[in-house]
Parts: sequence; C-alpha cells; structure tokens
Amino acid sequence: MKLPRRSWLRINPASLTLAVLLLVVLLFLSGAPILDLIELKAYDLRFLSRGPRPPSPAVVMAAIDEKSLDAEGRWPWPRSKIAALVDTLSRHGARVIGFDIAFSEPDENSQVALIDQLARRVDALAIRDRRLAAFISESRRHADNDRALANAIKSSSSAVVLGYFFHMSEATLEYRLEPSEIDRRLKRLAASKYPLIAYQAPDTGALPFIRAYAPESNLDVFSDVAASSGYFSLRSDPDGVLRWMPLVIQAGEDLFPPLSVLCAWHYLGRPRLTVKVGRHGVDGIQMGDRFIPTDEGGQLLINYLGPPKTFPQVSVTDILRGKVPRGAFEDRIVLVGATALGTYDLRNTPFSPLYPGIEVHASVIDSILTQSFMARPEWSKLFDLLAIVTLSALVGTALPWLSPLRGLGFATGLFVLYIFAARWLFVNAHVWLNVVYPLLSLATTYTALTAYYYVTEQRQRKKVKETFRQYVAPLVVEEMLKEPRRLKLGGEEKILTVLFSDLEGFTTYSERYSPQEMAEMLGEYYNRVTEQIFLYQGTLKEYVGDELMVIFGAPLEAPDHAERACTAALAMREQRLALASEWANAGRPRLRARTGINSGPMLVGNLGSKYRFAYGVLGDQVNLGSRLEGLNKVYGTEILVGENTARMVEGAFLLREVDKVRVIGRTQAVRIYELLAKLGTPLSLEQDKALRSYAAALEAYRQKVWREALALFGQAVALWPGDSPARTMAERCVIYQQTPPPEGWDGVFEQAFKK
Repeated sequence: MKLPRRSWLRINPASLTLAVLLLVVLLFLSGAPILDLIELKAYDLRFLSRGPRPPSPAVVMAAIDEKSLDAEGRWPWPRSKIAALVDTLSRHGARVIGFDIAFSEPDENSQVALIDQLARRVDALAIRDRRLAAFISESRRHADNDRALANAIKSSSSAVVLGYFFHMSEATLEYRLEPSEIDRRLKRLAASKYPLIAYQAPDTGALPFIRAYAPESNLDVFSDVAASSGYFSLRSDPDGVLRWMPLVIQAGEDLFPPLSVLCAWHYLGRPRLTVKVGRHGVDGIQMGDRFIPTDEGGQLLINYLGPPKTFPQVSVTDILRGKVPRGAFEDRIVLVGATALGTYDLRNTPFSPLYPGIEVHASVIDSILTQSFMARPEWSKLFDLLAIVTLSALVGTALPWLSPLRGLGFATGLFVLYIFAARWLFVNAHVWLNVVYPLLSLATTYTALTAYYYVTEQRQRKKVKETFRQYVAPLVVEEMLKEPRRLKLGGEEKILTVLFSDLEGFTTYSERYSPQEMAEMLGEYYNRVTEQIFLYQGTLKEYVGDELMVIFGAPLEAPDHAERACTAALAMREQRLALASEWANAGRPRLRARTGINSGPMLVGNLGSKYRFAYGVLGDQVNLGSRLEGLNKVYGTEILVGENTARMVEGAFLLREVDKVRVIGRTQAVRIYELLAKLGTPLSLEQDKALRSYAAALEAYRQKVWREALALFGQAVALWPGDSPARTMAERCVIYQQTPPPEGWDGVFEQAFKK
C-alpha cells in the first residue's frame, strides 16, 4: 500500500485506514454484543438461502402430535400406552428407540389408587381371605403402568435410550437439593456417562465444560432396565435461537452425553466412545472411527437440514393402532417425542421459530451418521482477521486514486463479492466464516475516507487531544486546548514532582495464571490507580509492564504538586488494598506495590524529534525518583519520598526518616522518608512508640553505637511487628557489630543496584 509522504501523526488516508482497521480488530477480538447478534442472524440467513437438504434414512420420528392427542387423550398418557408403543416399535424391528421424554415421576394411575384403597379397607376390616388377597395383588400388578413400561423396555429387542434433563443451576431449580440427593440422582446415570476421556496434555488445567447443578433423572425402575440415558437439555444463544448442541455436560465429577449421541452410539454397535480434550478445551467426541468436532466447551454446531418435518414423521396413534406399514421402522432409530403445539417442546431455530425439540436431536444424529457437520474451525478466526485486514486495506489503497463514483462501485463490488464467497463456503464446505466484522471494516473504512475529504476543521484541537488524552484527565485536556501552542518540540525547566510505582513480584504470577488472566488483573489494577492519578491532576507518562510513571505540576501548573503526588500515592494504596480484598474472594493474589516520589528541577515538555515526540521529563531528580521506588525492596516499605519532597509536604503528612542513602549514579547522599499517612491520621499507641524508638535508634546507628541502636530497633519491632525498616536496620546493626564500617563512615548506605 503506497502511503502519502506525510507524518503518521496527522490525519490522512493511511492513518484513517489503520485506525479503522485497529478498531474493528479490537471489536472482533473483544466481541461487541450488537455486532455478534447481527452475525448470528447472518448465519441463520445462510441456512435459509441454502434451503432444505435430504436427511439420512436412518432416523424416523414417532410424533406425539395433535392427531395423537385427539385420539389418545390429553398428555401425559398412562405409561401403559408408552409400553404398548415400545412393544410395537420392537416388533417392527427398530434398532434404537430414543425418548425425548422424561419419566421422572410415578404414573398418575387412578386404578392403582383405588386398589390400594380397597386393600387398606380390607386390612381395616380384618378380612383374612387368601383368594381376596391374591386378587388384590394380581390386580395391582396388572394396573401398575410404571411396571408395565419397565417390563416393555426390559423385554424390548431394541436398544431403548431414555431422556432426562439437567437443572443447570440452583437458581433455576428454585429450591436446594441436598448433596446426598444429587449423588443419588447421579448414581442412577452412572452407567450412561462418557466411559473415556483422553487428554492431549497432562497440564490442561481447568477445562471449560458446561457444568450442571443436578439431573432430573428417570425413576430407578426405568433407568435400571434401559440401555442408556441421555440428556435432552438445550441452551439457546442470547437471541433465543438454538444453534448449538452441548455434547458434554459435567455433573459432579463425571461427563455425560446427550440423547442424540447415545442413540447414534447404539445404532453403530456401541463402538469406543471417548471425549477428546486438547490444550485449549474440548476437541470433540471420538465414536469408533467417527469424529464429532465441537468447540472448546464441547458444543456442536447443529447442521439443520430444513424446516419442521424434514425428517419422516409418524403419528404415535397410527403406530398404536397398527396403521403403519411393515418395515417402516426396520433397522432404524426411532425418536419418540412431542411435536404438538400444546406440549411446549418447541424451539426457535434458523429455519423456524416453532421447531420440535425431537427434530433437533434427529438433526444431530443425522450429522453423526453422515459425518456432515457445520464447523467453526480453529483457523476460521485467523481467516476472519485476514479478511478484516484485506478488505480494509484494499479500500484504503484504492479509494484515494478513484473518483467518488468509481470508489463507491469498487467498495460495493467488494462487499457483494465477500458475501457470496462466505455463502459458498457455508453451503459447500460447511464452514462458518464471519461476515459482519469484515464487511464492517470495509464499510467503515469507506465512510471514514469519504468523510476525510470534507472534514478537516479543528485539526489543532484534535492534535492536542491525541497527544494528551492518555496522559491526563479530560479536564486537563480541555485546559490544554485553550493554549495549543504548548505542543511545541522541546521543553522548559520547572520544579515538579515525579511518582514511580511498580508492582512487587507481579511477573512471578505468570507461573500460576494465564497471559489473559495476567492482563485482566493488571488492567483492573491500572484502572483503579489511574483514576486516582487523574483525580489529583497527575499526568500519566507511561505504563511499562507493571510499572507506571506520573508527573505532577505539568503541563498545568500546580504549586502544591508535591502534596498532590503524596495524596495520590496514599489513594493508590487504598485502592490496591480494596482490590486485594475483592480479589481474595476470587482466589487472586494480594498485590503489593513499591512507590517512589521525588521533587526538584526537571526538563519537561515534548521531547524527541520532528518525526516523533512524546510528553515527558528528564533530569537527575527524575532518576532519583526511580531509585527511591527501587529502594523499597531494601527496607520493605511501600512509599518512599526524597528529602526535597519531604520539605515541601512537611506539616501535611506523617513522614518517618528511614535512612541516608547514596544511590547509583549520584555522588551526593540523600535522606529518604517513608510516607505513612496524612497528618492527623490516628496511630495506635504501639505504632507511635515504635516510630519514636526508630528515630532514636537511627541517631544511635549514625553514631556507631551498635548495641544501643540494635536494642532500640528491636524495641520498635516488638511494638510494631510489621515494621520492616526496623527489621532491616537491626540486621544491619548486627553485621556492623561483627564487621564495622571503614573509618570516616558517614552513616550513608550505598545502594548496590538500580532497581
């Protein structure tokens, strides 16, 4: 791409293209809900434009439809009807019978209730007649619909797979189950869990399995005799459309498969069934020589074949009344479920807002048997990024050389071409590629470049905002806009205060946390402390890793810049402690920061060259501020200030002289002070005594009276066990007792390291 020979700091076609590109990439990577919703709708439109596809002949639906409800009565039916259905399907040669129905409660049978009432009456009247007792027992056995269904399942030549569902959280259940009850329900399903889990790497860590609170399983009388039990729980996208089927749900310590997977598994002769887990989550399900791809959470994109009734459907009442030709179910998977509007088992899908749930399972089974899957492969995200970059770059390159009309034609042609390319890959390769973000990149680049040729006013104001918006608070930016000439190359010497702050040992957390988690923690910390910096009108010079640098007193003059710096440092400490308290509940580390503050003459301004410059400060006092931050390591302190700053804030803050130090790069020693709190902040009696003991100990230390100094430092530690400077100085006294300093020692500690 040929770029205009102007500074990238100015607005030009190249910088606009790059800005739009970065914005769209950022939106793509972070996810914008409204754009993601539009992409979902565009995905649905691709299904509709593709049209219906013929299903595999292996799946047929036994539908509880309106005709069945009219003929057999309202739902739910007596379990004896379901038992008759199982017997009939078995006689017709069904290989697998899958129920998109749960039998979690006993059958409501008035005959059993009447027989039980008769038995209780006979007992009450003390009637002892063997024939009557045998009659009652026999009548109860024949009237027990649950037993009839269990016997039908047990004796069926077909593999009967029962359905159940999960309560995904305690909140959705609306009452709390005892752990023993959850364990009991899970034990019912123990025979239907995934038998094998294959991990690609031993250090996979926490895996993103969908977790459930508790199952609503079938009664033991059914679970014990069924071939398997698979869940029919489904989760819709935020717009209410069902596009994914969870193939793995974790409950307790085990992973469970859905009804569709188990039906296909039995149909294929129960081959080896394994959940394959990679480094970034679930790779998919291996079923014999068939592989079912999923996303990292174990969800499968559902390849819908068409609108409702795409799969062959037979009314249950026709099956019960023998109106189905022989061979209709021979060697097939028969899914039994409700399709009638009154049963509420209807889902919103790309093809229809009223799509039977049973047909969703049929679609998944068809995909498994035919190995025809919709996919969003790992490389698709890279492709989407390349498409964003390519379309934006093409428009950004061509538009400056084209007339407005030709530019519009070029952009429109690219727009339409990409839509057709994405649809072709969807229909022919079953690949879902993003269309919204690439087209947004194209359209936004075109709009921005078109507007560029008409909008050029207030460039100087924009230049000021671009330079300072990341450094200072918005109020300071507005003040700077009043004098934009301050943005000249070079600087001036002023008395200012600098603040350096660094997180102690933050990089060591990378062994326990992922880069994403590290970035999130650092970002949250920076948000908190930067708010305090801006509150006290500090100028944020930069973030460098886990360290930041702030200038007080420029670009806007502030005579109390030293006090502002100290107040900001204490406020930053309060925010860090508050954040640590919040993070403790989430298991995150307790952060500790080291801060150095120093005041003095510094060169401040836009420093650099005509090609690139940035606002900043230079000078010996700036370097000293950085060294003070590093000295916190030596003394175990959090906030150290130089003697210039201490003189400027005397009477406003509680300071404790810590030592006299000669830092690397300076020949002159400097007294360093610990910033404890604002003046007037109450201290405990022990802390107050400890500070006095420290002051006396420091005087004895400088006079080389090691024994007295050691005793006083020890007294300070005893009064205030958390007083790290006292511990450090006490250890130094012990060393000097054994190896005294050289003659002429002036009580100055020589810093042996920079940070």
